[in-house]
Amino acid sequence: MTLTLKDWQARAAALKPDTRLFIDGTFVDAAKGGKFETVNPATGEVVAELARGTAEDVDRAVASARKAFKSGVWSRMAPSDRMSVMRRFADLIEAHAEDFALLDTLDMGKPISDMLNIDIPGSLMTIRFFAETIDKMEGVVTSTKADALHYILRQPLGVCGIVVPWNYPLMMAAWKLAPALSCGNSVVLKPAEQSPLSALLLARLFCEAGGPAGVFNVVTGFGEETGKPLALHMDVDKIGFTGSGEVGKLMMVYAGQSNMKRVTTECGGKSPQIVLADCDDLEKAATFGVAGIYGNQGEVCSAGSRILVERKVYDEYVALFTEAAKGMHVPGNPLDPATTMGPLVTPEQQARVLGYIEKGKAEGAKLAFGGGVPAGFNAGCYVEPTLFTDVSNKMTIAQEEIFGPVASIIPVDDLDHAIATANDTIYGLASAIWTSNLKSAHRFAQEIEAGIVWVNAYEAGDATTPWGGFKQSGNGRDKCLEALTQYTQTKSVWIELS
Repeated sequence: MTLTLKDWQARAAALKPDTRLFIDGTFVDAAKGGKFETVNPATGEVVAELARGTAEDVDRAVASARKAFKSGVWSRMAPSDRMSVMRRFADLIEAHAEDFALLDTLDMGKPISDMLNIDIPGSLMTIRFFAETIDKMEGVVTSTKADALHYILRQPLGVCGIVVPWNYPLMMAAWKLAPALSCGNSVVLKPAEQSPLSALLLARLFCEAGGPAGVFNVVTGFGEETGKPLALHMDVDKIGFTGSGEVGKLMMVYAGQSNMKRVTTECGGKSPQIVLADCDDLEKAATFGVAGIYGNQGEVCSAGSRILVERKVYDEYVALFTEAAKGMHVPGNPLDPATTMGPLVTPEQQARVLGYIEKGKAEGAKLAFGGGVPAGFNAGCYVEPTLFTDVSNKMTIAQEEIFGPVASIIPVDDLDHAIATANDTIYGLASAIWTSNLKSAHRFAQEIEAGIVWVNAYEAGDATTPWGGFKQSGNGRDKCLEALTQYTQTKSVWIELS
């Protein structure tokens, strides 16, 4: 059955999520009894009142996770049994797809159709992918002298703190939870305070799937009160973080100030899409350019916010981009299945994005379209799809991550100029080139300073493709088999047989 706006509104009104912390397999109040509100950015209405965790609650959650890990109830569970739990976990998420769609849409304004067609399928793909790796993780027996045996064990780290952002609340959690849990670790998840509801449902369903109490804990609250204590905790072995570069750097500092815990970070980007004159489908390149920056309201770490177009086709590309943008991403009620663009997550984020737009105009970029709040949407945190042309790569809007629906199209002379311009940034997450020349594509792939490269595509991939960046876009990789190495450690065992 295809649900309408009225259907989703009725289901949203009937939704009654548990908003307490989830520790040791049960929902509990915050130790200090604090509360905070999550607000629907489309309407300004309060969605729910949640438990406001503090350092004391982090201590409780970490102690629960450590106890579960040391007991071996999950870390030493038979691989086939752990696989079964993870499969059931994915099945339960799928069965509750509408609940997850509603929770994230109400929390952060993501269009409900994006939740159903992108976030939930992507989360399920990731969890099922890592579930299948559980009995494939092997140690190694090395070649040694005849009277000795040497082997290498791969073992879980212990307690992993997972800190995820608000732009993809469910999917970013799944990207880190799936490998952490599959490897046998216990976890404490700290969701963003703007979008905490889906994390609590995830934890409940993990236990319903047969996950032991204490293995998956959730502490909701603010960064200074929960995220920082988690990163500083002496009994946390690993922090997996996605978020701003500023906080990502703090996570590394906190690791050094505490127990030298492992830290992997994914901290955003200023990703370039290069369009060369030999691109044989300029209309497709423009369509992907629009999707690459305006999808998810531009609140995407890999957003293709810098579009570097060879001068020979610059005017044609701008015209095609402008035409494609007219119907692809139109603001609307995020509970309406027809909506392709929701609000930004908070009034603060809206003000931040509008401030960048003003800065772009002040520095001399040409505002081609957009630039303000769409008509009829003053009650929410909306910003129009916005395009600047004739942008210099030195401008603020070309250097700083805006995290909103603001595109900059920058003219370049040739491939050399394009690569040099693309690399002229502190970030290095994603990149793309549109060309029919195989040599140009290979050269770009070799020379671009980015962890992800697309050729004649953007945002393509599956669970096998590593996700992570160079430079200040962070370290480590999500998805892919490489992620398993980031939630495990090796142990060298030498046995003297003589």
